[in-house]
Amino acid sequence: MSSKSKNDSLRTGTWPSKLLLPLLHLILTLGRELKFHIEGRVITIFYFNNLVMDDMSCEPSCDDAVRGCGESHIDEKIACLIGLQIRSPFYQVETGLMALLKNCLELEAGNSTSILSGYVDHFQSIESEDVGWGCGWRNIQMLSSHLLMQRQEAREVLFGGSGFVPEIASLQRWLEIAWERGFDALGSDHFNCKIYGSRNWIGATECAALFRSFGLRARIVDFGPKELESLCLSVPGSSLGAQISKINDRGKRKVVQVYGPMDKYILGRHYDAPLAGSRGDENSRYSSMQLGNNLGGGSGDNVLNKCARKNKGSEVLVHWVWNYFSDESLSKSGHHRVAVSEKPPLYFQHDGHSRTVVGVQVKHQQNGTQQFSLLILDPAHRTAALKTSLKENDGWQKLIKRGVHTLKKPQYQLCYIDPGIASEGEMELLKRIDSIFLEF
Repeated sequence: MSSKSKNDSLRTGTWPSKLLLPLLHLILTLGRELKFHIEGRVITIFYFNNLVMDDMSCEPSCDDAVRGCGESHIDEKIACLIGLQIRSPFYQVETGLMALLKNCLELEAGNSTSILSGYVDHFQSIESEDVGWGCGWRNIQMLSSHLLMQRQEAREVLFGGSGFVPEIASLQRWLEIAWERGFDALGSDHFNCKIYGSRNWIGATECAALFRSFGLRARIVDFGPKELESLCLSVPGSSLGAQISKINDRGKRKVVQVYGPMDKYILGRHYDAPLAGSRGDENSRYSSMQLGNNLGGGSGDNVLNKCARKNKGSEVLVHWVWNYFSDESLSKSGHHRVAVSEKPPLYFQHDGHSRTVVGVQVKHQQNGTQQFSLLILDPAHRTAALKTSLKENDGWQKLIKRGVHTLKKPQYQLCYIDPGIASEGEMELLKRIDSIFLEF
């Protein structure tokens, strides 16, 4: 083909159809950047975890993206991501995992009442992909599965109206876009405005920022002892402001920036996640807290021990969860022991791990007391194992139920989503992440 013929075919679109497919295959196979020229314009195509996106003409910082290269640049990124985001694979339970759980709760012995979210898919961490760091993303996926199935208004706005739950890489891109639009600006600084391709842990504040960027009213509640309230920097009126001091190994005081309700745990030295394949609960970026210096003396261990002794305070959390799921739209099952709520599940964060609360149960004891249990889906569990235990009604309690006595952490955090879509004016208010503090 002559040079003139090539130029003509570029304008008509026939020539690229024969060449671009092999080029894209090469990119997807090798995962490398490729540049080529078309009519004087340099175009860069690069591959990132099953997504191929056109390189934008500018690469602004988070602040610049909001002010400058501007909305058009963000709109281009959004349009590209909508078309190229990938549906996250997951183990699909035919009858629905929540339906199996409801059946098991109805068959339990004793006098009990349970409330469940109507629909939730379980997204497990995968050994070769995100074990050891991905629990936050998996919980976001579980919340998203409910919202896409149960709330039409959320389905229309989430992930560009795609109607499916994206994979982690796509969610990371969506969070970066949320940051560029100004949601949780302080929190984004901790990640240098970049999260895609990293194994950094995220928490409830990132969950809230992501959902808020779509206009959903994501809220955060902190639970902890009174002496930790001032460390919840997102709480209005916090006495410590945006900076606290830490004494380093040489005895010198160093100012450390913290940004969110749980971000005091960032004061530890371990900011990065372990290699994929780590076992057990995740040693998250929250796991190295040193509270002693921040509370004006004493060792961090002493504070933690003091918090642990207030175990009865965790009843505040389970009662809040009960009140959250108990709404006027409850529908009782045939046995009148299990109610289905329209409320979405809860993102449940604590030091070291995060999970998804899909319901709550209260057992009425013969002595008149009430025994509460949270009903939880854990990304660390295998969906197939959950399905088998529920279908056979054998051993599922150990996987899903968590009584008050198991809540031994000094602080917990929940993210929930109120109904409706925020107006344009409300969207500006949602950009700043704050929380409500409830004393343990």
